[in-house]
Amino acid sequence: MARFFAEESAVCGSIIHLSPEDGAHIRSLRLRPAELFTVCDSKGTDYICSLGEKNGCTVASIIEKRASAGEPLIRCTVYIAFSKGERLDYAVQKSVELGAYEIVLFPSKRCIALPDDTHKKLRRLQRIVLETAKQSGRGLVPAVFALKSFEEAIEQASGAELPLFFYECENKQTLKDALEKASAGYAGADGKVATVAIITGPEGGFEPAEAKSAANAGMMTVTLGPRILRCETAPAAALSAIMFYFDEL
Repeated sequence: MARFFAEESAVCGSIIHLSPEDGAHIRSLRLRPAELFTVCDSKGTDYICSLGEKNGCTVASIIEKRASAGEPLIRCTVYIAFSKGERLDYAVQKSVELGAYEIVLFPSKRCIALPDDTHKKLRRLQRIVLETAKQSGRGLVPAVFALKSFEEAIEQASGAELPLFFYECENKQTLKDALEKASAGYAGADGKVATVAIITGPEGGFEPAEAKSAANAGMMTVTLGPRILRCETAPAAALSAIMFYFDEL
C-alpha cells in the first residue's frame, strides 16, 4: 500500500489535503478510486484513504484511522560522525529503517571529510529520510540535525537514560552488558528505558581522548564485539541489537 506523509494541520474532517508533490505522485501511480493508500500525520497516526476530489484538487478521503504500527516505544537518537560519500547516506537510511527517533551528525578528530555546505547536506539527507520513512512504514519522519563539535554531541547524548558510546578499543563492557544493567537498574517498571543515545565514530574511529571525554560525561563505553565494523555498519548493528533486546524488532 502506497504511503504518504502530511502535516497534522492538513487533516480536515473526513479528508486530508495532499501536497502538490504527493498529488502528482499519486497520479503517476495511476491509483484507481477503489484502491487504498495510507497517509500518516507524522505524529504516529495512520489514515487509510481512497482518492477523492475537492474544489478540483486531489484529496485523500479518510476511511479508517489507526495508530502507526511502525513506531517503537523507545526513542533512540543516533549520533553519527561525519563520514565520506555514500557511507553517511547508508548509515542514515538504515537507522531510519530500524526505528531511529532522530539522527544527529557531528564532527570528530578522525573524520576524513566534512561537508562544505552543511545545510545542503542536511536537506539531501532529510529527503533520504522521508523516502525511507515511507518505504519502511514509519509513523513519523525522523529529523536530521548537525552539531558543530564533538563536545556538543557528548553533552547532548549524555542526557539520555541510556547513553552509549561505541568505541573500538573497548574490550570489557559489551552492548549486552550495558543493556542488562539498564534493564536491572534505572529502567521503568516494564524493564525498558525511554530514551537511548547511540554514538558511533568516523572511518578512523575515535581518539582515546574523545573516549575519555565521553566517559567523564557519564556515557557508557561499550564494544560491538571482536570485529571492527565499518562506520556505516556500526549504527545499524547497534540499533538493531537494541531494538531486538527491547522487543522492538
